[in-house]
Amino acid sequence: MDYLKFTRQKLSVEAVTDLVISPSCGAVSVFIGTTGDYFENKNILSLEYEAYEKMALKVLTSLSNEIRNQWESVENIAIYHRLGTVPVKEASVIIAVSSPHRVEAMKATEWCIEQLKKSVPIWKKEIYKENLSEWKENKECTWSSNNSDKSECFILN
Repeated sequence: MDYLKFTRQKLSVEAVTDLVISPSCGAVSVFIGTTGDYFENKNILSLEYEAYEKMALKVLTSLSNEIRNQWESVENIAIYHRLGTVPVKEASVIIAVSSPHRVEAMKATEWCIEQLKKSVPIWKKEIYKENLSEWKENKECTWSSNNSDKSECFILN
């Protein structure tokens, strides 16, 4: 089962993990991306996320399908991403993957966050303590001007 969601509500690691737990699986791998308070010599108060949700959900679905193609033993996948303001220490993204064995779950989770950062149309604005803000581009993103490797472009069906 796939659980894919964008929400403006605070993310719960326990709730997302509960979605993927299964009696047939001995492993659940979880990645939690949180807002840190300091980046590039600037004090961060919060992050603000926006997404093109319809397209972003299509990409998340494609990512889930690719996980299942690469790791056939994966049973459940949850990818939750928060939109709007995310204060320091709160989760921006939670990815949880269950499988009978830990190796597949861990590899799938790591692959998923890397691909999500490269391909999902989500934009992040950093809000700084100095009353400044700046839209940030993921350098991993395939459309980034900072990404010299355009070969990993994610194609939507």
